[in-house]
Amino acid sequence: MKTKYIIIALGLVSFSTIQAQTKDSINNLKEVKVKGFKTVNGLGHLPDTKNGIIYAGKKSEVILIDSLDANKAINNTRQILGRVPGLNIVETETSGFTANGIATRGLNPTQSIEMNTRQNGYNISSDSYGYNESYYLPPMEAVSRIELVRGASSLQFGSQFGGLVNYVIKEAPANKPFEFITAQTIGSYGLYNSFNSIGGNYKKWSYYAYLQYRGIDGYRPNSEQTQVSAFGKIQYNQSDKWNFGIEYSLLRNKIRMPGGLSDAQFNSDPSQSTRSRNWLKTPWNIIMAFANYTPSKNSTLNIKSSYLFSRRALVWRNEDGGPEAIDAIDPITNEYVPREVGIQKINNVTTEIRYSQNYTLGKQQSTFAGGIRHAYAWFNRLGGGQGTTGSDFDLSITGNWGYNLDFTTTNLAPFVENIFRVSKNFTVTPGFRLEYLRNTSRGYKEIEGTTQIANENSNRTFALAGIGLEYKTSKNTSLYANFSQAYRPIDYSQLAPFGVSSRIDPNLKDSDGYNSDLGYRCTIKNYLNFDFSGFYLAYNNRIGVKLETDPISGDEYSIRKNIANSVHKGIESYLEFNFLKYFNSNSNYGVSLFNSFSYVDARYTSGEYSGKRVEAATKIINRVGLIFNTTKLSTTFQVNYIGDAFGDASNVTTSNNPEAGYIPAYTVLDFSGSYKINDFALKFGVNNLADKHYFTRRTDEYPGPGIIPAVGRSLYLGFTAKF
Repeated sequence: MKTKYIIIALGLVSFSTIQAQTKDSINNLKEVKVKGFKTVNGLGHLPDTKNGIIYAGKKSEVILIDSLDANKAINNTRQILGRVPGLNIVETETSGFTANGIATRGLNPTQSIEMNTRQNGYNISSDSYGYNESYYLPPMEAVSRIELVRGASSLQFGSQFGGLVNYVIKEAPANKPFEFITAQTIGSYGLYNSFNSIGGNYKKWSYYAYLQYRGIDGYRPNSEQTQVSAFGKIQYNQSDKWNFGIEYSLLRNKIRMPGGLSDAQFNSDPSQSTRSRNWLKTPWNIIMAFANYTPSKNSTLNIKSSYLFSRRALVWRNEDGGPEAIDAIDPITNEYVPREVGIQKINNVTTEIRYSQNYTLGKQQSTFAGGIRHAYAWFNRLGGGQGTTGSDFDLSITGNWGYNLDFTTTNLAPFVENIFRVSKNFTVTPGFRLEYLRNTSRGYKEIEGTTQIANENSNRTFALAGIGLEYKTSKNTSLYANFSQAYRPIDYSQLAPFGVSSRIDPNLKDSDGYNSDLGYRCTIKNYLNFDFSGFYLAYNNRIGVKLETDPISGDEYSIRKNIANSVHKGIESYLEFNFLKYFNSNSNYGVSLFNSFSYVDARYTSGEYSGKRVEAATKIINRVGLIFNTTKLSTTFQVNYIGDAFGDASNVTTSNNPEAGYIPAYTVLDFSGSYKINDFALKFGVNNLADKHYFTRRTDEYPGPGIIPAVGRSLYLGFTAKF
């Protein structure tokens, strides 16, 4: 007879099977009910290997979305990702951007440009090297978990300094031919969100799909937006050894951008709007085909091939005059000034092939993982077109475009890593990645009445090497350390910005450097989880923004250039302790306290700004949460403290330039909860409970220029039902 004991902790399930034989008697056992109950909530780390990818020796986090109390209807990032130590968030999703940007370790969080952003393991940003901005993210109600790997991810996924963030979509429900889930949410500022999904299994086929609609008027006037997101996946399971399938992601949105504010305007009324005629529209499409083959229990082969074809269009009153320039009707012409129009056409095709093999070396089992990535992206940017004097979304122009540029990026990258298990508890994981990049630029740009023709090619090959070490000090604890090189090439936005208030240094160079970590982590049963670590990041030839003075006019202007080398160092820690579970692991109640803390000292180490803080780099980020839960009720109260920062490398506190200036520290309070009865749940919460007035970004271009205020106090209420 077989007896199975199921142990559930941190959302990870392990099975232990004990076999016993009886000859002369049969015992009838009483029914035993096993309940899955979340205790240590939300945050864990990845295993040594998963899906043919090596994570041993790396600093990683896994966030289980269903275990969180958070406002998922608006993708509240500080609640969903806030437990990741040191995560800096640009909160601009409801102020003219399609998604909040994130970064760690003092890097630039705008549109997550320092991160390798993926969904189900494939890239979803515009172009991972040429234009690495994230305009699409899946709705959090559709996400099962979020995986993060710090800078050491560069060997497996690419050379970004910030590392990997991977949004994993929910799978089809097991052993059910059909399941329907609906979630409806209403909230402040006209929020209405509707999320609906279906999924199931039939014979060898499985499927999952969702459709989301979100509409909101916005915290500020002229900030309404509508959004439709959809996803579909179908998979054929030929056998236990191999399966294949296809999935499609869609985003359609229309966003009104309320403009930026000066310091005086923000201090007077952060909810005011300076623009009423700014619009953005984004049709986004991604198709991905995949195949997984497992010829034996020790080897895997995975293939993913994606095609992204998208477009982003803007019409806005441009940056002339800064945020103080009133967008009003001219009493002489009785019309508004003409707006500016810009259109981006974004395409890329990416294929990644990965192979992993377990093998015996000495007395231990080692693991090899390797593969190759090929990507080709083509990008057309139209801008500087003179638009209409109207107020609605209208992309028609008079005359010619101010610039019409075509960019391409070709990338070929083989990579290998290997876990050498020196002993039962100690692993050494070296790795190597070789990157080939080819960029082209074609087209023209009008500058002060002169047409400049672009016809440029750039080829470079660079190698990335790294090593990871991990020592399991006990079955619950481990020490880890790693070193990994990183590289960041010049991207399209740094060569041809949207705005007119910033200039570009024609002698820009690529950036390079490395990441390193040393940490200690632990998970004990269902009551204790911690990860304490220190890091050191070197960033050479860092591209940033600095203020200069025009020698002719005497006006200040910002310029993007290689500022200097910078060093980012500090500590990151996460601790969660469940008091009630510590004293009684079988209790139906849980009271947990978590603390996510980081201290980052990010400074320039050369050049004229040596010793100055890196722009947007926050020294202290501290998030503390108190969680109370029963089998039905779960609530989380979270305190978010984010330290101060500066908008540019000069660290000026005030400036006529909209991008430069001081970004004050702030504290924001959030409360969320849910009450579940069988397959139904009521969800509720208040974000920014104390109605704190704050901002996370200054910008020199759309949707500004100037300060982009964060959202004030907002409430939400919703329900979820499963059928």
